[in-house]
Amino acid sequence: MKHLRYLCLLLIFVALAGSVHPVAAQDYLFQVPNEAAVVTVNTDGTISIDYTMDFVNTAGGHAIDIVDVGMPNSDYVLSSISAKIGDKAITKITKSDVVDPGISVYLAGNEIPAGGSGTVTVHVGTVKNVIYPSTQTESETYGSFKFSPSWFGSQYVSGATNLQVTILLPAGIKTTETRYYQPEGGWPGSTEPESKLMDDGRIFFTWVSAQANAYTQYTFGTSFPARVLAANSIVTTPYQAPSSSSSSSGSTFDISNLCPWVFCLGFLGFFGIVIYSATIGAKKRKMQYLPPKISLEGHGIKRGLTSVEAGILMEQPMDKIMTMILFGLLKKNAAEVVTKEPLVVKPASPIPPDLYGYETDFLLAFQSTDVTAKRKLLQTMMVNLIKSVGEKMKGFSKKETVAFYQDIMRRAWEQVEQAATPEVKGQVYEDVMDWTMLDDNYDKRTTQTFSGPVFIPAPIWWWRYDSSFPRTTSSVSTSSVGVPSTSSGGGKISLPSLPGSAFAASVVGSVQNFSSNVLGNVTSFTSGVTNVTNPPPPPSTYRSSGGGGSACACACACAGCACACAGGGR
Repeated sequence: MKHLRYLCLLLIFVALAGSVHPVAAQDYLFQVPNEAAVVTVNTDGTISIDYTMDFVNTAGGHAIDIVDVGMPNSDYVLSSISAKIGDKAITKITKSDVVDPGISVYLAGNEIPAGGSGTVTVHVGTVKNVIYPSTQTESETYGSFKFSPSWFGSQYVSGATNLQVTILLPAGIKTTETRYYQPEGGWPGSTEPESKLMDDGRIFFTWVSAQANAYTQYTFGTSFPARVLAANSIVTTPYQAPSSSSSSSGSTFDISNLCPWVFCLGFLGFFGIVIYSATIGAKKRKMQYLPPKISLEGHGIKRGLTSVEAGILMEQPMDKIMTMILFGLLKKNAAEVVTKEPLVVKPASPIPPDLYGYETDFLLAFQSTDVTAKRKLLQTMMVNLIKSVGEKMKGFSKKETVAFYQDIMRRAWEQVEQAATPEVKGQVYEDVMDWTMLDDNYDKRTTQTFSGPVFIPAPIWWWRYDSSFPRTTSSVSTSSVGVPSTSSGGGKISLPSLPGSAFAASVVGSVQNFSSNVLGNVTSFTSGVTNVTNPPPPPSTYRSSGGGGSACACACACAGCACACAGGGR
């Protein structure tokens, strides 16, 4: 049976690429939409690793029959490893002949066929010699380690991966005593993990990003007081990675020759990470306004959220959230835009009684004529809205809930795009407009959907947003909408219409208009909210990257590092 080969992405393996014969695996291509790794630090100085990986095999691709998983080092206990495909136990797990150090998980009889999907779970009970002494100055001895979850060759895997990495520390550590390191490898998520002190006294750190991928090596790390570990459980000698033999010719490549070069590259990369963290990373954090507690996984989907609340859960930009609230009020006949530049919103009189709390707060903010006061009130509105969503999400899974509302958004777009006529398309879009705005690419998608020389019926409330557009004076059923804006047969009245491209431009520009005329600098505005809802941890609870010893090159001496030095799977 032909086996899928996943190649390590490290530089040392690139150097060997000329001696590898990958032709036999060219028909393997799959996606890993979700991957989770939980690393548990045990009091005896070992770690346990739990992987959950969702595979989606490409139609026409070779069946996935073996999955290789990289190990932090060769000191793992093979008998402690178990695995499943779905709910079926896997009976054959061996040392990998592809990944070193690593294991092979055989899916014999339960292969993932072309076009199929499956979930593979792997439990590694014991990996020894991974905790090293920290070189950071502390009041007591600290243990330290870094971990890279198993990854795959980029020629075999495609698409984004929702990657979640959790490090669970032993009990007996105070929250002020823990340290974490900045993620390495270009981590696309927050550099600051979610953390919590559990009821059993253990602390965990979790990094999550839906924009990660399964072919990049990301590295995470932590250090903690060594007193919670058994005596002599911290490794005092550097880890030596196994040498790697190469080609079919039998020649041997001495991996240690590359150590100085890898170390130098890592040294330069360290400064690159520092620069990134100080600029791009700092700006990115300001836009992450959800408090960590919302991301603590519960069970099940929280249904019944409004599109605005779903947008908060997805951490959509605040100028988009504001525009969604404004459009919702216009549709409810609760407000009218007097001018766009500057944006002046006039509440209806009387205000409808069935408004959401955030809608009432929104109208209250716009009653202020002072720009600074208005922004402060809008920030308070956002803080209250975020807290409200947090309360509603207690006990529910953020991951499952976000996926649920992303599916609603996807189906909303499908309804619009599959509409047979411009009239139906306009009608459907008016009904689901708020859900389509949850799309990260909604501006581009809106422009593409309404491009071309077509006229669509304007939403019956559109005149409340654009006063230059004719006001609808007749009550018309949406089933009688016609184009262009003239009376149609049978006594039906057509709503005013406008070119689809002009309508799309107006919708897309509404967010930009809100940002420039109300919020000013969106990053600064969001930062004012983030400082309340998701403030950075106190300096005493974390340290920057580098506290584990020498640069983590995996193939070389590596104090404080436990890296899966080879990409997993085939």
